[in-house]
Amino acid sequence: MKVLITGADGQLAHAVAARMKVEHQVISLTRKELDLTRYLDVMDVVREEQPDAIINGAAYNDVDGAEDEPMAAMAVNAFGVRALAQAAVATRAILVHFSTDFVFDGNADQPYTEQSIPNPQSAYAMSKLIGEWFAAEAQHYILRVESLFGGGLLPLRDGRRQGSSLDRIADAILADEEVRAFTDRTVTPSYVDDVAEATAVLLASTPPEGISVPAGETVTV
Repeated sequence: MKVLITGADGQLAHAVAARMKVEHQVISLTRKELDLTRYLDVMDVVREEQPDAIINGAAYNDVDGAEDEPMAAMAVNAFGVRALAQAAVATRAILVHFSTDFVFDGNADQPYTEQSIPNPQSAYAMSKLIGEWFAAEAQHYILRVESLFGGGLLPLRDGRRQGSSLDRIADAILADEEVRAFTDRTVTPSYVDDVAEATAVLLASTPPEGISVPAGETVTV
């Protein structure tokens, strides 16, 4: 299988690419190599590569920043996904898109399921939900992941390991430094290597298309 992965310099896409390379031909593209906000570039690259599957690891992930830059979040998380979905349709590729638990309002008293009704509460959350809608225009799998951690193989930046807020919390604890952490959310973190393995299994088994959420996911805000 030929697999095209976007956002290759990110934590999750990096892990997915490493896993997929074990069995498949992989084209990993960073944002500099393929900017999802450039619709014609997306169409041209996908048509040239003719992948069997497209895995979208690119995203605008600054939850707070999206409140000040909602259009920037929409450009990547929504309209960038639309470009990938239309390219996938044109080339008959499967689209795997990673979404987020933020599409829910966090008021549930039990784990969310695929049937739970989204109720986004922020610009970031809305951009991700609209991205899901666009992804569904293609043959698709949508994986809602939350609080990613891992990514230890990423290059260091400013002497520190790149990664999520959970990675930074762990690094601060190990370095006996002050820890800055949220106290108003309960989450089920997603280990990037587990998500990468699940993605590989998904493409190998090709179950009915649709949305998946981590087992036992629960979020309180």
